[in-house]
Amino acid sequence: MPEENEDGSEDLETPPAFFPYGDETADRPPGDYGSLVQVMVEGVFAAENNGQISRFVLLTDGERRLPISIGPFEAQAIQLMLEGERLDRPLTHDLMRNIMDRVDTRLTKVTIDDYWNAVYYAKLTIKRKTEEYDVDARPSDAIALAMRFEASIFVADALLDGNDF
Repeated sequence: MPEENEDGSEDLETPPAFFPYGDETADRPPGDYGSLVQVMVEGVFAAENNGQISRFVLLTDGERRLPISIGPFEAQAIQLMLEGERLDRPLTHDLMRNIMDRVDTRLTKVTIDDYWNAVYYAKLTIKRKTEEYDVDARPSDAIALAMRFEASIFVADALLDGNDF
């Protein structure tokens, strides 16, 4: 639970867990950003600002675009998949794919459906036999995994509308 300030308001500096586990209840309801729209990865881009390099992945539904800030390792993992390259040794996302294959688990889809405190939230939907599970993930990791599983990526409609890119 977020801590309460003296005035009774919640401290929003540290986000609560996005997905509760077991019988716990969520500390905050996810935002309602409308229906889901399937998107594809348009590319990975970098921009320099005051000597700092920022990287982002650009998702598109064909008309609208959503840029999401990512780290250098995730940028490399996504870019390699876009270029169809494979390294001699597995990267972290390749390792996850290998582990999931070994335990007969598939990534069926990725959903980016929440935005809170300047952070996008994603979930992996994984399937093992007849059971499906949603797992909290950073969008960058979720996208890199989706590309390795050829899984669909969905974004809440309002998140695509909520930027001027």
